[in-house]
Formats: sequence, structure tokens, C-alpha cells
Amino acid sequence: MIENVTEKAIEIWIEDGVSDGYIYFPESTEPLPGVILLTDIGGIRDAYRTSAKRLASQGYVVLMPNVFYRSGKPPVLNYPIKMGDEATMKRIGELRAALPPAAMERDGVEYVDFLEKQPGVKRGRMGVVGYCFTGAMAMRMAAAMPGKIAAVASFHGGGLFTDAPDSPHLTLQRILPGATRFYFGHAVEDRSMPKEAIEKFEKALAAWGGKYESETYEGAHHSWTTLDSPVYNKPQAERAFAKLTELFAATLK
Repeated sequence: MIENVTEKAIEIWIEDGVSDGYIYFPESTEPLPGVILLTDIGGIRDAYRTSAKRLASQGYVVLMPNVFYRSGKPPVLNYPIKMGDEATMKRIGELRAALPPAAMERDGVEYVDFLEKQPGVKRGRMGVVGYCFTGAMAMRMAAAMPGKIAAVASFHGGGLFTDAPDSPHLTLQRILPGATRFYFGHAVEDRSMPKEAIEKFEKALAAWGGKYESETYEGAHHSWTTLDSPVYNKPQAERAFAKLTELFAATLK
């Protein structure tokens, strides 16, 4: 673990606007692999800044962009998230609508390009991790840049398998089996990714034929990895972090 990690505020100029965010540089005399961390639907906040810094301490330059920049600067949700609450659900709907699949891919290309140009970033393939809503975005980024994203992780990702013509699982058709390695950590009793959807998703992964791991975390509910979540599960969150770092170490170092 690298003790000294510097956090720097950044702006990424994109076709649709300016994505603000943070980048984390561990102290190192050698270039380090680049990793992109995509927040959950609540956007950039202290909990994710802490998580991004911890990931960087494992030996990665970590970019955490405001993926919801079209909807405003952080905090994009400036009140406690209460699922089912009218105001919360209305705002979540706005955030989702402003980031359709095509925009996820366009933005993802820009994020990779920005990170690759930063000093201290090792040239070559990168990793992406998404949480909740952005688990699908991490998959779409890999499909948009075949061969560029070596590793994709998703924790409590929602809607990874649906009946829609643009379901995230269909992006696997655009990724060569040997190009990207995937890890998916699912929650129990997750309305955004129920057991039946997980089973169908895992069948699609098996048919794809590449390297992947997909597992459901016992006793862990949606958003269990997030420090400020009311269902934060420390033992299972630590196991998820270990899986994430194992994935990146195996593919990026």
C-alpha cells in the first residue's frame, strides 16, 4: 500500500459539457496503471472520495469523473436518498435520463483519453469499476474501446440484463473473449437486479466465452459497498475490495 496519495480536482471538456471530478496520484517513481472509478447514482461525495483514494493507494492513478455532469455539479443529490420517496425518485429519474447508453460510451472514451494523458500514468490498458447505475456504464465503456479496457468490475450493478434492445449484456457481443476480464458482485433481494436477472446474465456471460466471475454476496443488500449507505456491510465490502484489487493486479500490473 502507498501511504501518500494526492487528490486533485479536475475538469474534462466533453462535447456535451464539462465533467468535473477528481484524480488521485499515489507517490511513485514509476508510471502506474490508470483506473476509472464511476460512482453510484448519488454521484461524487465524501464516501466515494475516500474509496477512490484507497484504491489509488494500491498503486493506481484513479480518475473519478462526475458522470452526471449534464445534471449539475456535485452533490447531484443534496439530500438523503430514500428509495420510494417522491423527490428522490424524481431526481434519480432525471439523472438516469440524462445519461443514456450512447452518452455513456461517448463520455467513457473521453475519460480514458483524459486519464491516459496524465503524467505518471502507465501507457496501455486500463481498468474500470462501476457501482449501482454505473455498473452498466463500465460494461459499455469496454465495448466502446475494444482492447483498451483490460478489466471491468461492477458491484450491485442494476439492470445488467433486461429485455430491452440496448440491455448492457448485449455489449458482450462487441468484446472479444480475450480482450476484457469481468467481475460482477451482486446484492441479494435487489429489485434492480433480481435473482432471475442474475441467472440470465450469468448464462449470457458463459455463452460469451471470456474470463469472468459473477457472484452474489450473502447478506449484502444493494449499495452494501458504499460507506455512507444505510446497508453498508463492512465484512462483505472488504471482500468486494479484495476482489477488485485482485482483478486489477492480475490484468493491469
